[in-house]
Amino acid sequence: MTSAIFSLCDEYVSRSAALDPVAAGASGIAVEFAAASDYSPDGHAARAALITETLGRLASLEPSGEADVQAAAHLRERLEAELAWHEIGEPLCAVQAPFGMIIGLRDSVDLLPHDNDDEWRDVAARLAAIPGMLDGWRASLEAGLAGGTRAARRQALESAIQADLLSRGATHDALVERYGDGPVLAELKRGAEAAHTAYAEAARYLREDYAPRAAERDATGAERYAVAARLSLGDDIDMLDAYEWGWAELARIEAELAVEAGRVRPGASVEEATELLNETHYVDGVDAYRDWLQERHDRAVEQLHGTHFDIAEPLRRVDVTLALGSTSGAAYYTSPSEDMSRPGRTWWPVGAGRDRFETWPELTTVFHEGVPGHHLQLGATRVAGDGLSRFGKTSWVSGHGEGWALYAERLADELGWFTEPGTRLGMLAGSALRAARVVIDIGVHLDLPLPDGSRWTFDKACEVLRDRGRCEPHRVHAEVVRYFGWPAQAISYKLGERAWLAAREEARRRLGPRFDLRSWHTAALGLGPVGLAGLAEALRRIA
Repeated sequence: MTSAIFSLCDEYVSRSAALDPVAAGASGIAVEFAAASDYSPDGHAARAALITETLGRLASLEPSGEADVQAAAHLRERLEAELAWHEIGEPLCAVQAPFGMIIGLRDSVDLLPHDNDDEWRDVAARLAAIPGMLDGWRASLEAGLAGGTRAARRQALESAIQADLLSRGATHDALVERYGDGPVLAELKRGAEAAHTAYAEAARYLREDYAPRAAERDATGAERYAVAARLSLGDDIDMLDAYEWGWAELARIEAELAVEAGRVRPGASVEEATELLNETHYVDGVDAYRDWLQERHDRAVEQLHGTHFDIAEPLRRVDVTLALGSTSGAAYYTSPSEDMSRPGRTWWPVGAGRDRFETWPELTTVFHEGVPGHHLQLGATRVAGDGLSRFGKTSWVSGHGEGWALYAERLADELGWFTEPGTRLGMLAGSALRAARVVIDIGVHLDLPLPDGSRWTFDKACEVLRDRGRCEPHRVHAEVVRYFGWPAQAISYKLGERAWLAAREEARRRLGPRFDLRSWHTAALGLGPVGLAGLAEALRRIA
């Protein structure tokens, strides 16, 4: 018999999905198809009202076991964090690049199933609904401006560039071409044309109407940042302490990088080693790149299953997808659908004209996005059975999830998987980038001085990310734009990794010779998403 708390969790997922079917579809929630979400002020108000109602009902329910305790704590923490986000008006200034409303709508089309004519009609309906959804979004932005809630001008202009790129035809035309010649073709073409026109209008609005009235200052300030951090981390941490820790962690990684560069070529600097690897460890062509990535994903599953993890059969395949023409700058992951009909996918941005792909720095990202990272963690929640509520199976805490993915990279290093030339240098460079994110993100938004006393600017952030974070030059601009527009998300990787490593170390000390890594991993994945504030305690109760 389902408990009252589990029933409330299930009900919230269903009602929330009905209020925002686009987000629900992106998260893989099984819900009856609806073409559009309401992104107007009324739509946001309805979602906030549902959160308030659900929290009120949850307060009257008593848990009846560990699963109930875990489900109630997670639902309460997530909804309280999201309600705070609504209450300070964040939905009314939701302009961010590259992962914002516009790219989210584009991706929502690509993620729809399209195996038969009925599903293709859903695709056509979603395309045709994009103009109306963007109209609702603009209404919210106008309401925000009228009330003094403004996004940064830089985010408006960067989002306009992104919308312009999406308006140029190929964005949805390639998908329409995959349909071929059938009864839905005319609908698909009309929908694609409407979507492309709407992207162009969004670009014009952002550039001409919104940007002149937007905030000149990139930083959010302490109040908004605290709300964003709680939403990303599931914890209220000491940001000054985290800022200082980030600088120390960056210095530690830099020392390791110097040693590793010498292993690539004795006496080489990191820059020299990178140049040498770029000239010797690469593949030519998008097909070769996709094949290399898929083979490495498959190999990771083979190496881990039955040794350090028990990987359920439906999760033993990760589909590699190349995001052609993407401006996102970094790979990302989309989870399987609730019914597992949609597989877990890793998405790898391939900019226009790019035909050569260095492989040595990408192996660590394979582990991060695939196995044992996001795919294994998020996939485990999909096949968790009755131990997790539906909300636990479909929700997300960035500090927990991104922290696990970074822990996955560290685990691969502990297992000795970075044996090919340069691959461990690539792992360390990636870790340096995540440490640089901590200091850039906190420093910018809280206006904290750098160690030399200078202040953060966009150019200074680019410099630190490039020179100390070892970010590839073609990614620097998009990465920094992302940090400036998505406060506190960038800190979730390293601070989440810190929490996971601390929880594992605590378990080692507590259990002594009884500690078993495979069992601990099983318990950790079975826990589902948890705010960092409760991670160690939750693991302590079950492992």
